Amino acid sequence: MTPIHDANLRGFASDNYAGIHPEVLAAIADANAGHQIAYGEDVYTARLHEVLAEHFGGPVAAFPVFNGTGANVTALQSMLPRWGAVIAASTAHINVDEQGAPERIGGMKLLTVPTEDGKLTPDLIDREAWGWGDEHRAQPLVVSITQATELGTVYTPDEIRAIADHAHGLGMRVHLDGARLANAAAALDLPLRAFTRDAGVDVLSLGGTKNGAMLAEAIVVLDPAASDGLTFLRKMNMQLASKMRFVSAQLVALFDGDLYLRNARHANAMARRLRAGVEAGLADGSIRGVRFTRETQANGVFAILPEGVADRLRESVRFYDWDESVGEVRWMCSFDTTEDDVDAFVAAIARETSR
Repeated sequence: MTPIHDANLRGFASDNYAGIHPEVLAAIADANAGHQIAYGEDVYTARLHEVLAEHFGGPVAAFPVFNGTGANVTALQSMLPRWGAVIAASTAHINVDEQGAPERIGGMKLLTVPTEDGKLTPDLIDREAWGWGDEHRAQPLVVSITQATELGTVYTPDEIRAIADHAHGLGMRVHLDGARLANAAAALDLPLRAFTRDAGVDVLSLGGTKNGAMLAEAIVVLDPAASDGLTFLRKMNMQLASKMRFVSAQLVALFDGDLYLRNARHANAMARRLRAGVEAGLADGSIRGVRFTRETQANGVFAILPEGVADRLRESVRFYDWDESVGEVRWMCSFDTTEDDVDAFVAAIARETSR
């Protein structure tokens, strides 16, 4: 088949825009020989359990799924009774970017809390951690955090431990949305277990798609007492792959070695390069009127541009508005973002802000 897309097209809209890392694509091809038992009884899924047990410091139950929304909704369903609710930041993916899936598919109530940086704290959790035993109120039984957050910030292990200790003390469990967990690991320069199992996380959604996979995420249960019925819920939620070896092989390719870190470190480094390039332009006057709105800790850069600049830039480079009310935009870097991509974009910003 001849490609029908422009392979030279680049952008900063989302790390989902990137293709598949060649090592992951090769792993899919390697898995595509002969027959393997369907529905997860294959050797690749078995190997995935071994690999993740090494990363997370002990036995895990891993459930490969197709996408992040499926991972989050199914994981949270398994942690809640029908009358349960989830406390999350108002910017959380489960609240902002999963349509009504948590509510309609998962049947759960989301209790959201505004945050300055996308990160919950024990004090912020307490705003919604009340009403247990009140039949008129959905019962807050899970706290869900995102690592790295939707605002590009990263929790420290101590911050997660404080949340987990507080939640557990109130009888709640902790779920972690790890769509960009690898980027957090790269930013912290820590093993995955240091800010998951060792910090008190009970269940997490492990991301692969934003970090070089084609379509591969996994629900990872660290505390079996925190989750029930995942085998059935995954099927009920249409997340059970019959040819699961091809999903698991992608995650094995990423995590059985350091590919997940190499990809994430590169994406993070490109975000830092982008910010540094704009900052240098602001300092020497070649770029005007750009203001950064968030810390750049992972692979996202957030900024406010002068009026009209975003639209002109988007004539050649795609990226998203983040907060249209103030003109804030988001630039995301990927495992395949190049230095030339970044430098060309910085030059375009200089050109358009100087008009």
